[in-house]
Amino acid sequence: MTDAFAQHFGNPLAEQRALAAGRALAPLGDRRVLAATGPDRLTWLDSITSQALTALQPGESTELLVLDPQGRVEHAAGVIDDGETTWLLVDAPDADPLLTWLQRMRFRAAVELRPADEYAVIGAVGTGAVPGQLVAAPHDVPLVWHDPWPGVTAGGWGYAPADPHPGAAWEWVEAIVPTGAWSELAERAEPGALAGLLAADALRVAAWRPRRSAEVDERTIPHEVDWLRTAVHLAKGCYRGQETVAKVHNLGHPPRRLVLLHLDGSDSVLPVHGDAVRAGDSEVGVVTSAVRHYEDGPIALALVRRSTPADADLVVDADGTAIGAAQEVIVPADAGATASVPRIPRLGSARRTPQESQ
Repeated sequence: MTDAFAQHFGNPLAEQRALAAGRALAPLGDRRVLAATGPDRLTWLDSITSQALTALQPGESTELLVLDPQGRVEHAAGVIDDGETTWLLVDAPDADPLLTWLQRMRFRAAVELRPADEYAVIGAVGTGAVPGQLVAAPHDVPLVWHDPWPGVTAGGWGYAPADPHPGAAWEWVEAIVPTGAWSELAERAEPGALAGLLAADALRVAAWRPRRSAEVDERTIPHEVDWLRTAVHLAKGCYRGQETVAKVHNLGHPPRRLVLLHLDGSDSVLPVHGDAVRAGDSEVGVVTSAVRHYEDGPIALALVRRSTPADADLVVDADGTAIGAAQEVIVPADAGATASVPRIPRLGSARRTPQESQ
């Protein structure tokens, strides 16, 4: 039986290449599935999350965020509906907390919630990489979630200035499969046909794709990691945290911004989540994800202060080693403030003509 939590299957860099080319599958033991049934499931989820879901069609993919009243990210999930059930794909450590929160929020809604642990998740690049016979389809709709990243979905907004976006080739899918499919996959897999979690994460980081279990801390708002792009509908009805989302996007700037760091690999040391990022003598942020990419070498995602100059030479403190880092802008310092608010002249700022005074 294959280990769904395997970091690699012997050669992480070769696994990345195979995964990126659509020749390998990645068992994602770090993802879990939740199920919501009942006639109110989509309208109810729409009312309590950041995404517009009332018109979600069977087989269509999207993602949502649960925000706190101050607009900070608490939970995140990929979403696919099959006409009978809404399936939520969630980072494993967040699955039980999200389920508990959703159950508390049901009130009188006709919704039933449960952990769908009879299913597991397999990741791939491109739908064709996943054998159709492995994919669950309990209501005749194949449960394959197409990651909307890095497109800007209806009602969304992208901050990243890069064109084309580095995630343009991401084309990530996550297939919901019966848990027994992992054993079948291991038995049938040819050498090099499986990729570990390290490979999947390296491709994600190179695509600038935020993740709940990595880029989110107790202060994160969606704007800081460019998550308005795919997980927030700016024109939908009220939901918890919406005021902050609108205020920062229209009038303000996110206090931090996500950057990609190209790391100096001379010391063969890779930072870990939480390592400090410095500009000169000042600590300006933290590493959220760090990987060795098969083409780009050692790279990392980091959250830094908005005021950190885009051309600043940065250093990462990693286990006593100072690693030089060049930053690539993902969320620019001027992100937000999109509303055209007319300036109102101050009283007395305009001189009155003699004719106006008469």
